[in-house]
Amino acid sequence: MKKIRCIIVEDQEIDRLMLQHLVKQQDILELVAAVDSAENAKALINDTVDLLFLDIDLPDCSGIEMRKMYQHVPACIFISSHPEYAVETFELDTLDFISKPLKKERFDYSVNKLADFFSMKEKSEYFDILTGSQFLNIKEGHETVQIKISDIIYLEALKDYTRLITAQKKHCVLSSIGQILKDRHFSTFVRIHKSYAVPKHLITRKNSYEVMISHNNISLPIGRAFKENLNFF
Repeated sequence: MKKIRCIIVEDQEIDRLMLQHLVKQQDILELVAAVDSAENAKALINDTVDLLFLDIDLPDCSGIEMRKMYQHVPACIFISSHPEYAVETFELDTLDFISKPLKKERFDYSVNKLADFFSMKEKSEYFDILTGSQFLNIKEGHETVQIKISDIIYLEALKDYTRLITAQKKHCVLSSIGQILKDRHFSTFVRIHKSYAVPKHLITRKNSYEVMISHNNISLPIGRAFKENLNFF
């Protein structure tokens, strides 16, 4: 896999230096620049940048607002000392949210997730639904994989792609989560968040900000715009 070109936007010098150190330890990452403000990042962000590391509290523009301005960048990881912002960031195309203080183990986990995303992004193609059945045909590289719709635990949006999570494997298809949910075969799924949809029958409980589904006690956030979708529960 080609190197993932990234830019760090962090106004705290210690955290910025720590991020630079962590990035340089990862073979799959290529650091384009590390800057202290959105303004200084503006001239550097172009179509060759794959990833933004964004602090939430920036002096001239919040990291959340900055992400909204640069939606064309495939991946974004937020860094913040305010975990309460996590739910809001996942309303955007966010790959991960890392709480400060920065720790190598947590950063490595995020990079593994990042590598997984870009690997699937390279391999993914459109999926086809077999007529008259409850199976999907998914092309992964030169192979065609068949999965049963009832085996899907939840759907996760990744910009123009959607990840189909099953107990056995994570599959990635080049189709938006909204487009997938329009298909009648996914009529039993409910959109709970900009980034997530789940089969209704797997929801075991919910509160004002998340649902729990009956598979390894997985919890997923509820987006403000999708709360009414859960009125059936």
